[in-house]
Amino acid sequence: MANQLALPTLDNLRSSVPPDVNVQAIASQWFLTFAEAMQSKNITAVIDLLVDDVFWRDMLSLTWDFHTFQSIPSVKTFLTDQLPLFTLSSFKLREDLVELQRPYPDIAWIQAFFDFETTVGIASGVFRLVPLADGSWKAHTVFTNLENLKGFPEQNGPRRDYQPNHGKWAVKRAREIECIDEEPSVVVVGGGQSGLDVAARLKMLGMKTLVVEKNERIGDNWRKRYAALCLHDPVWYDHMPYIPFPTSWPVYTPALKLADWLESYAHSMELDVWTSATVMSVIPGTKGKKWSVTVQRPDKGERTFEVNHVVFSLGFGSGMGRIPDIPGQDNFKGQILHSSHHNLATDHAGKKVVVVGACTSAHDICADYVENGVDVTMVQRSPSYIMSYKGGYAEGGPPTDVADRVNCILDGLRKRGFKTTLGDDDSGFLLMAWNKGGGYYLDVGASQMIIDGKIKLKSDGPISRFTQTGLLFEDGSTLDADVVVFATGYADARHAYRALLPESLHDKLYPIWGLDKEGELNSVWREVGGRSKNAELNGIWCMMGNLALCRFHSKHIALQIKSYEEGIFGTRYQ
Repeated sequence: MANQLALPTLDNLRSSVPPDVNVQAIASQWFLTFAEAMQSKNITAVIDLLVDDVFWRDMLSLTWDFHTFQSIPSVKTFLTDQLPLFTLSSFKLREDLVELQRPYPDIAWIQAFFDFETTVGIASGVFRLVPLADGSWKAHTVFTNLENLKGFPEQNGPRRDYQPNHGKWAVKRAREIECIDEEPSVVVVGGGQSGLDVAARLKMLGMKTLVVEKNERIGDNWRKRYAALCLHDPVWYDHMPYIPFPTSWPVYTPALKLADWLESYAHSMELDVWTSATVMSVIPGTKGKKWSVTVQRPDKGERTFEVNHVVFSLGFGSGMGRIPDIPGQDNFKGQILHSSHHNLATDHAGKKVVVVGACTSAHDICADYVENGVDVTMVQRSPSYIMSYKGGYAEGGPPTDVADRVNCILDGLRKRGFKTTLGDDDSGFLLMAWNKGGGYYLDVGASQMIIDGKIKLKSDGPISRFTQTGLLFEDGSTLDADVVVFATGYADARHAYRALLPESLHDKLYPIWGLDKEGELNSVWREVGGRSKNAELNGIWCMMGNLALCRFHSKHIALQIKSYEEGIFGTRYQ
């Protein structure tokens, strides 16, 4: 798809932006015409407001699904099919969020936000207008998104509980957590950030939700990973729903600090969580509900819940590491482990360590070994995308001497033999993240360690097999090792579903993660059995992603589940 597209540069549009352009007037006039056309279902009039290679992305508001439509014919088909199904009203331009943006010298657009209502929902939208050769402005991108459901507002702010509670709170919470007086409507499998986020969203919509977490404590999914783990996304990107991080929070969150935050979040949001609990099976229900979920706790035995919705919130590959099938592993005299089982660099003090992999976890682990005086070599099997947060040459960017040094990072890596890539179609790391959840490293220091030779590097050929004392490569070279750590990603996310669902349903699972033909992620933040209203896996949901994705899309899952339960969910657009 990427090779067929072009950016709306001023050269491609054969246009320019007048110095006295009236941004508010242009946006207001375009939006007035757009709103009238949408409300009257005048598809021809809507199409006339769009450029030929327009993008229109909808999340639930007009399709009850996630769709991206590219080009006039695709958008026209979508509008023809869907507008008759909705009554649209209350279009309002957010005049405080209208601005001319110049992301690059040769690109300019007017970006604006707006609100509107559908038959059952309250929605928002964003459009970007680009200038055309005839002096008009048309939309190059339109985004529409379901924000809330009419008649079912979140129970917070002015809708919070105003009644005093004298000495009854602890007993009340204990009964809620144990589901004594009310059984859950939703079971969430997994209590990491994805599970907690969707549980909080559902709670605010009045949905009784139980989170089942196998670890002893909330946050252990972060506590039990390698000690040097630290988020590579900045704090402003990572806030969770309803409770943002304090303004004193560090820019890059250490894993142990995040683990404690998740635990406090669950407590503060009064989420019903069972720890040291294991979901044993998820099978079709027999008591009028879609699913029967059996949960086991060592101290309290088994309990079965009949629910319509089960949300799998288990992360990439459900934490199951993927180790390549390299011959000779049984003959190796040293230790082999996946990065998910690595803890402290000091565990391997005085040993020679080889880390297979050259993306985020590999860089973090190698840097930790170096800082703890351990001899470590990184084995790179394929090119990696490397990006520094320090920026480059740009107006408002860092001083030139800083940018010079950032540019030197890539040159220095290449001189060391480190193989780099600009990503699919030179698109950077985002498509790599969307397609395979890896392949990149956002540099926070390890790249310089490679350049300086502190992290040794071997990148000149594939691994042939293990030897008793290390690795043999296809070119005949060898690498001695006492410990081999595979930082090679995680298993197919569907593995966890297959472990709990009946075998008869395994082949009904659609792919999870990776981009479909529209550029949307497969199955994520939706049901995992496809778009059919009668799919056998309806009510089995996938919730996963980093902190930012979970914050945003947890509401989408909650709105879908609430819509189902209230009988207002429409039909997913095919």
